[in-house]
Amino acid sequence: MSARPLRSVLLLCWRDTDHPQGGGSEAYLQRIGAQLAASGVEVTLRTARYPGAARREVVDGVRVSRGGGRHTVYIWAGLSMVLARIGLGPLRRARPDVVIDTQNGIPFMARLAYGRRVAVLVHHCHREQWPVAGPVKGRIGWFVESRLSPRAHRRNQYVTVSLPSSRDLAALGVRPGQIAVVRNGLDEAPASTLAPRRAPAPRVVVLSRLVPHKQIEDALEAVAALRPRLPGLTLDVVGGGWWEQRLVEHAALLGISDAVRFHGHIDDEAKHRVLQEAWVHVLPSRKEGWALAVIEAGQHSVPTIGYRSSGGLTDSIVDGVTGVLVDDFDGLVDGLAELLSDHVLREQLGAKAHVRCGEFSWQQSAEAMRTVLEAVHRGHYVSGVV
Repeated sequence: MSARPLRSVLLLCWRDTDHPQGGGSEAYLQRIGAQLAASGVEVTLRTARYPGAARREVVDGVRVSRGGGRHTVYIWAGLSMVLARIGLGPLRRARPDVVIDTQNGIPFMARLAYGRRVAVLVHHCHREQWPVAGPVKGRIGWFVESRLSPRAHRRNQYVTVSLPSSRDLAALGVRPGQIAVVRNGLDEAPASTLAPRRAPAPRVVVLSRLVPHKQIEDALEAVAALRPRLPGLTLDVVGGGWWEQRLVEHAALLGISDAVRFHGHIDDEAKHRVLQEAWVHVLPSRKEGWALAVIEAGQHSVPTIGYRSSGGLTDSIVDGVTGVLVDDFDGLVDGLAELLSDHVLREQLGAKAHVRCGEFSWQQSAEAMRTVLEAVHRGHYVSGVV
């Protein structure tokens, strides 16, 4: 295989960070892409269009090409890759040494166009999320993710973001020797938000996309259960998504609308100002690959509580050190009550969460990813934490 240095990378993802439903997995890919571009690699991102989005633009040194919608993004990306092989279409100038095929449940099947030059990026497996798509789509989606994709990509490098996700992939039949773990990096918080400025009354924050599998209802119900014991308790929900109205209605049903503020999509500085005032970060997600929000909360010495069964949180939270992992909803309520009531415990966990943030940077993540991509370019596999 070629020993020529890595010169060009094509990134495939169903959304980008500016998409109304973009989240942590999109930020991961684009932050790493920006770092690779800054190091001299030519980086192209192919993703979906959305209202108001340009078909082509350059973002942080990454050439972004958009086409298709929520489902047709895969069709148009596939057609663009095929046309690019004969010098036609929107990707004709992208002559990638390596392609990162981001599998958010469904892969782009870039291997059909680029073979072994493809690395499959999987943040987490979606077994728990597919039922939301309906009985038929859910079964088809899980078949593609759990059976078809591992077989189709049996000779391709896999990349994931946590050890639990690596184990989930191995359980689907992916060879452990082909699974590399490249953890998330971290953007620096705006300097103006770093000084402690805790709210005078108990305040909980959820930082998440608003979709069913994030189970924000559990955070709402926990706050409703604790308000009689903790007067003045409030909840900030930061993030947007198609499930937001259902959550607003659920808060009203619980009688806590006056205690919950839905911020929607806000800029980074506003997000960090909310975190700056929070006492505890709650992440009740059914499934996580890593959960960048845990580390972002840690920048402000805010500990996180979440479910052990989510998978990725067992990697991003050091249980009893930087946050708390619980087994069920009752444990969530009890654990949150303890954190909000015990100032010393909360401060100790928050301080250690803050220290741990120093272990993560996008530059470090990009260097790790480049190690993997260069190995793919040479025809080799990488495994374990890079």
